[in-house]
Amino acid sequence: MEQPDLTDATDRPAAHVLERAAALARAAEPGHFDEMRGCAAPAGREPKGSARAAPGPQAFAPAWQTFFEHLGADGFDDLDRRTRHLARQIRDNGVSYNVYADADNPQRPWSLDLFPLIVAADSWRQIEAGVLQRVQVLEAVMADVYGPRALVRAGLLPTALVRGHPGYLRSMHGVEPAGGTFLPIVAFDLARGPDGHWWVVSQRTQAPSGLGYLLENRLSISRLFPQAFEAMSVQRLAGTYRALIDGIKAMSPAGADAHIALLTPGPYNETYFEHAYLARYLGISLVQGTDLTVRDDHLYLRTLRGLEPIHGLIKRVDDAWLDPLELRPDSTLGVAGLLQAVRSGHVVMANAPGSAFLESSALLGFLPALADHLLGETLRLPALPTWWCGERAVLDQVLPRLGESVIKPTYPGWASHNSFEAVLGRQLPRRKLDEWAGRILRQGDEYTVQRALPLSQMPTWRTEGDTPGIAPRSAMLRVFALADGPRSWRVLPGGLVRIVGADAGIASMQRGGSSADAWVLTTGAVDRTTLLQPHLSPASISQRKRLVTSRAAENLFWLGRYTERTENCLRLCRLALETLNGEDLSCAPLLDWLTRMAQDNRLVAPGTPGAAQGRRVFERALVAGLADRHNTTSVGSNLAAVRQAASALRERLSQEHWNLIQRAEREFFNRSGETGGEAAFSTVEALRLLESVSADLAAMTGAQTDRMTRDDGWRLLSVGRQVERLGFLAHALRVALDTGAVQEAGGFEALVALFDTTITFHAQYQQSREIAALADLLVLSRENPRSLGWVVQTLRARLSRLAGSASHETGALAQLVPDPGNWSLDALCDGSAARPALRELLDACHAAAWRLSDEVSLRYFTHTHEAGESLGA
Repeated sequence: MEQPDLTDATDRPAAHVLERAAALARAAEPGHFDEMRGCAAPAGREPKGSARAAPGPQAFAPAWQTFFEHLGADGFDDLDRRTRHLARQIRDNGVSYNVYADADNPQRPWSLDLFPLIVAADSWRQIEAGVLQRVQVLEAVMADVYGPRALVRAGLLPTALVRGHPGYLRSMHGVEPAGGTFLPIVAFDLARGPDGHWWVVSQRTQAPSGLGYLLENRLSISRLFPQAFEAMSVQRLAGTYRALIDGIKAMSPAGADAHIALLTPGPYNETYFEHAYLARYLGISLVQGTDLTVRDDHLYLRTLRGLEPIHGLIKRVDDAWLDPLELRPDSTLGVAGLLQAVRSGHVVMANAPGSAFLESSALLGFLPALADHLLGETLRLPALPTWWCGERAVLDQVLPRLGESVIKPTYPGWASHNSFEAVLGRQLPRRKLDEWAGRILRQGDEYTVQRALPLSQMPTWRTEGDTPGIAPRSAMLRVFALADGPRSWRVLPGGLVRIVGADAGIASMQRGGSSADAWVLTTGAVDRTTLLQPHLSPASISQRKRLVTSRAAENLFWLGRYTERTENCLRLCRLALETLNGEDLSCAPLLDWLTRMAQDNRLVAPGTPGAAQGRRVFERALVAGLADRHNTTSVGSNLAAVRQAASALRERLSQEHWNLIQRAEREFFNRSGETGGEAAFSTVEALRLLESVSADLAAMTGAQTDRMTRDDGWRLLSVGRQVERLGFLAHALRVALDTGAVQEAGGFEALVALFDTTITFHAQYQQSREIAALADLLVLSRENPRSLGWVVQTLRARLSRLAGSASHETGALAQLVPDPGNWSLDALCDGSAARPALRELLDACHAAAWRLSDEVSLRYFTHTHEAGESLGA
C-alpha cells in the first residue's frame, strides 16, 4: 500500500536524499547486523544471483538518516568525486601501510573507505564501561603476575599461559613500574553480533597499533563531510590524546617537564607512517633504538648537542627486541640496558615490558573468573566464547565445533611455538577440519578455538562497475583505553575500523582489508579540547627547540650528499651525451676528460672503452648506466639513495618534499625502461629524461634551501652538499688541467658548463679563454655558489656554527678546509704552463672534502671524539 506524503515542502529535499539512499543501498547479508538500519538482516538463504532488496528510507537508523540528509547540495552525485579526492589526499599525504610479503611494492597507500562507522551514544556507553572494566582487570593481572603470583597458585590462570608464555619476562618480576601503571595503552578489537551486542575478540597490550591511523582517518573523513560531522555531535579525539601525554608526564620522575619519546623500529616497519604521524601530532620525539643510550640506569637521547634525558617512552617495538643485553642479543631495534632503566624507575614505558602474554586469545576464556575474583564484578563487555585446548576437558567441547569456529595460535608470532594465521572453520572442507582436529589432539596447548561470529556490516561506497552504490561490508572496531594518570584510564571516543577484505573472512590489513573512521555520537557537549598550547611562557618556548638526534643528523648529512651527487652526475651525463652528439668529436683532450670523469664517478661499467676509442660504445654504456643500480653509481643509483636517506627522515621533511623525492625516483625508473641493467631507450630519450629529472632536483634543492628550518640538522645537510660539491668540482678542474682539456675551446666551454656558470662567465669575460679568468670565477669568486671559494667559505661558516663558535672564530673542523683568504689570482696563475699552485690547491680541496666527511661522521654520528666514554649501558 502506498504511503501518503507527510513531508512539507521544507522536508522534501531530505526525503528525496533518503529515497535515493534506499535505492542505492543493499541490505546486509542474512544473519549479520545491519549498521545502516540498526537491526539484524533477516536470516535465510536467497536464490543465487538475486539482489537483496533494500527497505524504504524509513528503515534507516536515525544517525544514518541524519548523515545522508547532510551530504551537501550535490548529495550522492558528489560521492564519486569525494572518493577520488580521498584517494588523492591519502596518496599526497603519504599515508602508507608497508607489506613485508610484497617485495615488488612494499609500501602501499593506506586504504580508507568514504563512509564512517557511526556508533550511537547509548551503544558507546556500553563499550566505554566495558573497556574501562577490562583494562582494570588486565592491570590487576599484570600486578599479580609480576608480584605475588596468587592467581596462578589459586588455579585461576594456567602456568602454561603465564610463565610458559615466551612473552613473560622473568627479569621484570618484582618490578613496580614508574607511576605504578603497567598498561597505559590498551587496545581491544570488538565485533558486533547479529543481536546488536558488542563482543571482545582480542586485546593488544605490547605495542598496540592504530592510534595514528585513526587520527588520519578522522581528519580525512571529517573534511569530506563537514556538515554531517558538525550536525551529528561527533565526539572529538584531541582531549584524550592530551590526557595520555599529561598522564605519562604525571607518572614520570620529571613530572610536567618530562621528555617523552616514541620508540619506532624504523622506516621499514609496516606501520612506520603512523609512528611518525603520531609523534608529530603529540609533539614528542620520534626515536629509534640507535638514538638512545643508557648510562647510570638513566635513558638518554643522543643529539648533536650531547645527551638529553628521556623520562617517558611510548614503545612501538615488541618486548623481545627492546634490550639486546637481556633479551634477544641479535636485536638492533632496542637499547642496551633499557630494562635496567625501567627497573630503576627512571623511565615510564607505555607499556611496561612483559605484557605479551596478555595478548594470547587463550586468556579471554579465563577473564570472567578473574574479573569476579579481582573486582568482584561480572564483565560488562563479554568476549566471544573462547577455549584453550591445553586442558583435556575442553577438547570434547571444542572438536565438534571446529566447523563453526576460528582456530587461533595460543602463542602467535613466537618462533618457539607453532604460530600460524587464524583459520575460519567454515571455509575448510571436512578433510582439512579432520587434519586440524588431529593437530589439536597432539599439541592442544598450542591451539585456541574461538566461536566464529557473523560480523556486523557497515555501508561502504563502491564505484566498481557501471553503477555506483552502497554495499555492506563486514567490519571490526578497535578501541583504545589511554591512561590519564596513575591507574586511571579514558576510552578514546572513536577507533580504528577494519573492513574485511572481499575474500578474506578475517579483518586484516595484511589480507587486503580496508579501514574506516569511527564516529562516536554524544548527547552531551562535544569536547573541543585542542593539543595547541596558546599560553606558552617565554621560558617554555626557549626550551622547546627541536632536538636533532645523531641518527637524524647522519641521514640529513647523506641526504645532502646524495642530492648533490645526483645533480653532479646528471650534469656530467648530459654534458657527455651532448658532446658525443655534437661537433667537438675531434678534440681528443675533451674526450679524455669526459672519459676520466665518467670512469672516476662510475657512470659507466668497469672495462668500458673510452670515448676516443669507441664513441658509440661509450655512449651506449653511459645511457645504459643511467638506470643501472648494480654496475654503476649513476643518476638512478643516486636517486634511490636520496629516497632511502629521506625515508628515515619522514618526520622532518614536508609532505611535498617527500612526495617530490618519491615521484622523481619512480618516474625516472618508469621512463628509463630498466630491464636487467640495460636501458631500452635512445640518447634523445635519455636527454629528455635527464632534463625532467633536473627540474625535480631543482625543486628538491629549493625545498632543502628555503623550506627547512635552519637548525643544526639543516646545517649538516648543507655541509653534506658542500662536501660533495667541493670534492667533485675540485677533481673536475684538476682532471681538466691534467688532460689539457682546459687548453681547448671545446674543453674550456665544457668545464664552464659543468660548473653551471656559462651565462655568468660570458657576461663577465665575453669570449675569453684565459686560465686566469677561469680561476677567478671558478676558484676565487665568493659570489658564485659553484666556485670553490664560495663552497669553502660556506663550509667553514656552517662547521663553525655547528661547533657553537662565535661568529669571528673558526671551529676545529672548519680549520680542515683551506682558507680562501690566503688565495690570490697572482699565485694561482703565475705564468707557468704547469700552474703548480693551482694544482696544489685543487688537490688540497679534494683531499679536504673526503677527510672532512670522515671527521664529521666521527664527531657527530659515532661520537668517537668523546675519548674514554662508552655509549652503551
